[in-house]
Amino acid sequence: MTLGLFGSGDAQGWREELLPGAVVLRAFALADEAALLAAIDAVLKQAPFRHMQTPGGYTMSVAMSCCGDLGWVTDSTGYRYQRNDPLTGHAWPEMPVAFRRLAVRAADSAGFAGFQPDACLINRYEPGARMSLHQDKNERDFSAPIVSVSLGLPAVFLFGGMARSDKSLRVQLAHGDVVVWGAAARLRYHGVMPLAAGVHPLLGEQRINLTFRKAG
Repeated sequence: MTLGLFGSGDAQGWREELLPGAVVLRAFALADEAALLAAIDAVLKQAPFRHMQTPGGYTMSVAMSCCGDLGWVTDSTGYRYQRNDPLTGHAWPEMPVAFRRLAVRAADSAGFAGFQPDACLINRYEPGARMSLHQDKNERDFSAPIVSVSLGLPAVFLFGGMARSDKSLRVQLAHGDVVVWGAAARLRYHGVMPLAAGVHPLLGEQRINLTFRKAG
């Protein structure tokens, strides 16, 4: 396994249980770092980042793109998955092999064998950007897990309960960490605190998050 930007102890990674059905796989994506970054660049050439609007008219601070059979979108008509990119009118880019392999391997390592993602959200956080507490509930089948990969600047991931008002765990995530949650934890509220300023050696002043889902 490549050491990437970490020392030998971190490169080995470790498993951190958050709650039943939810785990952090520390440094899990480091071995695929170069392939993931190249794949992100390729996807963005076809489907550039954009700041979507919520049904309430709020412009998201996080810039987004997607790849796979389905892409998640939000606008004045609501939240949904669709096959075409509303920005270009074309089908979303095909999910890169490196993406799919990592997502399947992470899900399997977390105890969710047989995961077959058909959607990957690519989120760009710049300093100050955040993701409010929400549930991933636009998918048709909640039996598949969510796989979330962190790249770039560190972030504080909020992992809450089944109600928005429930107290949230605050989980520090670093470059290469992967969070997987499903089963009893599948519909827990989660989000990301405002990103602190900083400069990552590879990605500069940003954090990139890949979120894999079985949407259709």
